[in-house]
Amino acid sequence: MNRVRLLVFNPVLSVLDYRLPAGMATEFGSLVIAPLGPRQVLGIVWEPERLGGEEVPESKLRPILEVLPVPPLSLALRNLIEWTADYYVAPMNSVARMALGSMAALRGGGTTTEYRLSGHEPKRLTPQRAAAMDALDGEQASIRELAALASVSEGVLRGMVGAGLLEPVTVDLDRPYPRARADHAAPELSADQQAAADTFVAAVREGGFTPFLLDGVTGSGKTECYFEAVAEAIRMKHQVLVLLPEIALTQNFLRRFEARFGVPPVLWHSSVKQSERRRAWRAIVSGEAQVVVGARSALFMPFKALGLIVVDEAHEVSFKQDDGVRYNARDVAVIRARFEKVPVILASATPALESLQLAEAGVYTKVDLPDRFGGASLPDVSIVDLRKEVPERGRWLAPRLVEELQERLAKGEQSLLFLNRRGYAPLTLCRHCGYRFQCPNCSAWLVEHRLSRRLACHHCGHGTEVPEACPECHQGDCLVACGPGVERIADEVRELLPGARIAVVTSDTLNSPEKIANFVAAAEQKLIDVIVGTQLVTKGYHFPELTLVGVVDADLGLEGGDLRAAERTYQQVAQVAGRAGRGEKPGEVLIQTRHPEAAVIAALAAGDRDAFYAAEAEARKEAGAPPFGRWAAIIVSSEHEAEAREAARAIGAVRPDLPDVMVLGPAPAPLSLLRGRYRYRLLINARRSAQLQDVIRRWLGKLDFPQGVRVGVDIDPYSFV
Repeated sequence: MNRVRLLVFNPVLSVLDYRLPAGMATEFGSLVIAPLGPRQVLGIVWEPERLGGEEVPESKLRPILEVLPVPPLSLALRNLIEWTADYYVAPMNSVARMALGSMAALRGGGTTTEYRLSGHEPKRLTPQRAAAMDALDGEQASIRELAALASVSEGVLRGMVGAGLLEPVTVDLDRPYPRARADHAAPELSADQQAAADTFVAAVREGGFTPFLLDGVTGSGKTECYFEAVAEAIRMKHQVLVLLPEIALTQNFLRRFEARFGVPPVLWHSSVKQSERRRAWRAIVSGEAQVVVGARSALFMPFKALGLIVVDEAHEVSFKQDDGVRYNARDVAVIRARFEKVPVILASATPALESLQLAEAGVYTKVDLPDRFGGASLPDVSIVDLRKEVPERGRWLAPRLVEELQERLAKGEQSLLFLNRRGYAPLTLCRHCGYRFQCPNCSAWLVEHRLSRRLACHHCGHGTEVPEACPECHQGDCLVACGPGVERIADEVRELLPGARIAVVTSDTLNSPEKIANFVAAAEQKLIDVIVGTQLVTKGYHFPELTLVGVVDADLGLEGGDLRAAERTYQQVAQVAGRAGRGEKPGEVLIQTRHPEAAVIAALAAGDRDAFYAAEAEARKEAGAPPFGRWAAIIVSSEHEAEAREAARAIGAVRPDLPDVMVLGPAPAPLSLLRGRYRYRLLINARRSAQLQDVIRRWLGKLDFPQGVRVGVDIDPYSFV
């Protein structure tokens, strides 16, 4: 009798043994359907010796029902799943789930039905149908996806189908992607670029695991360098994975990719509609998808012939997943490259300290691009001390920055103002009774958004209209906005520069590929004079006429308990400064601060990155912080505060007593209420010698928790809220 062990996608029972019926064949990595009680579950055939489980008598084994018609997961991918689950102390089936498509994709291609506007416009429409028709112009997707786009119920759209306002379209899920051409538009590279490109091309050609750190100043042409490695992989009929930290960056990247290779790449991220995700997954697993560009989740796709991995903007915090499986895609990309035996390129103008240390230790091969492409010079950086150069009352821009904005407008040049705070104001209160608008689900203030006329929570998405009167004292005309967001800065610019054309660039305003494309086109055509934006504008954009960058509040990122606050502030400000002077005209950067003596601000002013990183490394070494020590967090949550508190105390009561491990807490999390759940945290600081994951597994394995309590482990945390 053939016994097989399955990794099963069930939250309680993850490892089960089954019987393989006569005439049915599987191999390790095969995807199968198996019975579990009265239901059927998806499972992956796994090596028994690598997947612990209890032996069940053969007489009790139930037969596998079906082997799905897709290639088995490769040994390299199974190794990656095991490594990720072990390192991040996560359930193995939760990690494996990220490698799979929908059941429809697993069972086969075929066709699906999508809907689009038919062009028929009746004389009378209900308000909901009218709003839906405005929102769905140019869209085609499933009823569920269209309902989300239009913010109406599926019933409204089904009624529109019946009325002939929406028409069905049959979509082939296995239609081939157009082929990228390696030699479509080969660029002219500088000597430094050519040397870097030659290094990468040689690594792709030779194969084998080689991790590179591509460290190039902003505007040095890093993308063009690794594109040559992509081209070589295409010539060799290998697949390529390019990871980007923000979905918003993909639109600009797509244009550059299509200009170089003649066609767009295959996309994989959460905003891609379901039919395209099914098509992409099947093309990836078959090997037809040549180059896949996506967010961190693309890292676990089952590539048939992976030949190169690129992580662009590799320093970005958004590569770290903050819930579910809390993995860092930058680090896991290197591990996948090791298992796949392929090169991996980490590209950044401001690499993470961990990456620089690995390069210094010789683990990564460092490739430098010290100069901007085409002779463009780096911008001049000046500090505006807000204690001495005080903005006018009720304003947030210092006189010197205002003068520079006026000068750029007069010259017909573009300016960028950076403030990493969405909305109009971070806090709204009543000046009569002091009432503050707080989220009912989170311990956070509601942020006023005047563009949408709403108060919104940036943690859980709760929103409400701005009331006419205070809900506490019922006084009218008494609500005061406290502090600036980008919308408030944009209003200030409108008052100061009445004729200026202003674009507010945040994830609220650029929330679709079309809006991003429209913004880029408008900026390139000089239809925008001043861009006011959040971190969305700090990377990836190239506007030759943009000559001034103003950082409205450089101290903002230094507030709070973020252990990487200084490094993150340096990266963010350096990246946004890099938007200035990328063409023939020189650029200037003004950094507003109340702490010009802070090491990070002084380093930015002096342009001395090496000195900053050296000081930061020394401080980390003294604190035993990464990369010289280890951090981990245990996050306990429950809908009941007392239950969360008691569970956290129970964990703290049996903390390990080890010389190389220190446990802090438990204590209420800085964000003590999140999405209706009360939260407590414990922070673990360990030496590199400690077997940290084993310590945590043994520690938590002793305890049982009430059903309503969730206990999460975050290895190498980036968020401390």
